[in-house]
Order: sequence, then C-alpha cells, then structure tokens
Amino acid sequence: MPGPPLPFDLDLLRTFVAIVDNGSFTRAAQRLSLTQSTVSLQIKRLEDGLARRLFDRDGRDLQLTPEGEILLTYARQILQLGAEALSRLRETDVSGVVRLGTPEDFATTHLSEVLACFARTHPQVALQVQCDFTVNLLADFAKGRYDLILFKREPQGPSGGTKVWREVLDWVASPRLVTETEGPIPLILAPAPDVYRKRALSALDAAGRDWRIVYTSPSLAGLQAAVQAGLGVTVLPTEMIPADMVSVSARLQLPKLPDTEIVLYRAPGHVTPAAELLSSTIIAALEQRVVVSKAVAV
Repeated sequence: MPGPPLPFDLDLLRTFVAIVDNGSFTRAAQRLSLTQSTVSLQIKRLEDGLARRLFDRDGRDLQLTPEGEILLTYARQILQLGAEALSRLRETDVSGVVRLGTPEDFATTHLSEVLACFARTHPQVALQVQCDFTVNLLADFAKGRYDLILFKREPQGPSGGTKVWREVLDWVASPRLVTETEGPIPLILAPAPDVYRKRALSALDAAGRDWRIVYTSPSLAGLQAAVQAGLGVTVLPTEMIPADMVSVSARLQLPKLPDTEIVLYRAPGHVTPAAELLSSTIIAALEQRVVVSKAVAV
C-alpha cells in the first residue's frame, strides 16, 4: 500500500534552495518574483510538513540547521530530476540561441564535457560560448550581450546569483624553477583585470614580499607553458594543478591565498527555455562534481 504523501512539493523545494543560494528570504523572493510573505509561508509549509526546522533564525546571519543541510542535497537532486524529466518530455520544443560567458580556465577544466553533452542532447539549441575575464564578462552582461555568465568573485557569502563552485588557490611552479626565498618572486600571470593576478599581487604586497612579473599571457595554455619551462610562479586552483607542476607555497614561504567563488548569473527578466535548461544543466553537473569531490576527500 502507498505510504503517506511526501511533503516535497517542487515549488517549496525550489524556494528553499533559492533562499540558501541567495542568502536571504528577501533576495530569494526577488529572484523568484514572489513576495517575501509568500516565501516565508512556503518555508513554513515545508517545515510543518517535515516537522523539522530548516533555518536557524536566531542569529543575524541566516544559517541552515543540520536537518536543513541534509535536505539541501536531496532538494537539489529532486529539482534536477524534475528538470530532466521535463526536458525529456519537451525535448523537441527546446530551441534557440544561448549566449554563455565564462572564464577560460573554468570552462577548460569544468565545462567542456557538460557543454558537449548538452549540445548532443539538444541539437536544436545553438550555443555561443565566449571566454573572457570576469570584469569584461560582467560589463558585457550588463549590456545584455549574454543570457548566462559564470564569473569569479570573493567568497563574501550569498549576494545574488547561484554559487556553483569554490576554488582553493595555490602557488605553483615547475620542479625546474630555481629561485631564492629572499629574492623577488618571479611571477607568471594573466594581464589585468584577471582575478588571480589581483589576488597574487595583493597577497604578496600585504606580506611585504618583493615580486616581479616575468611573463604575461591572456591564455591558460600560454601561462602553463611558461610555468612548465621553469620561468616562474603562477596561481592555480588546486584541482587544476597539472602533474608536471608542484605547490611552492611552503618552499618559498608564500602567503596563503583566499578562495575564489564561481557564480552563475541569469539575464534579468524573461530567460528563454533553452537558457534556463542550460543553466539547470550546468548547476546540476557542478553540484554532482562537488558531491563526488567531497566523497573522494573523505
């Protein structure tokens, strides 16, 4: 016999996830085009149905309870399954052009397979992907040149958009690099306004370390080639460090680098079904990678 009805209404779960991603009931309401009172009522319905409190509202910052943290993973999976089911049922209806902007290094490491799979599954959707620096992506996004952008920002807590990845940065070089701890650090960096460049120079200046830029390239391949040749030190996310490079943070006594956050923005107003589908596909794929990476770490 069927059991009692489950309290997992998709609209309630979508609101729950939006609050977590946006950091407040107010911003979630704006993102979902709902009133704040509607959002509050939906969360009350979800909590009443589960007989569990999902948010800790005692402090100034909105925090998930342990039960809320458990539900969050399942809520994302349930919503993704719902999106996949709808996608399969409406597959022939999804078409059009989707303009996506993304940092080159993130696209190379994390998006190539996702985009290729999406293109095969939805041949009527034409993808237009542009790789650029975060500052340029945000400027062009404001001018309406993208439907979706992925960009890097400080892990400042939720403040709009959907967080899809967190990068732990490290100083890396070739084992062939020969340099002294006391001398200026030879740097291999992308040109301004690259986020890693700003992060590296700010950290070294704050630590009182001398530096000199020995090689500049706008492409990830160019930077890695220079590092592999032993010309200097660069900054990379830990999951992107190639086998022929090593961390030199301890050896050169370099300052710790703060993490970087990757965020997905959708164009304001109406988003086409094709853009919405690509957005949900990217979020789900990266969420799954986070789950897998945590499992491997354990």
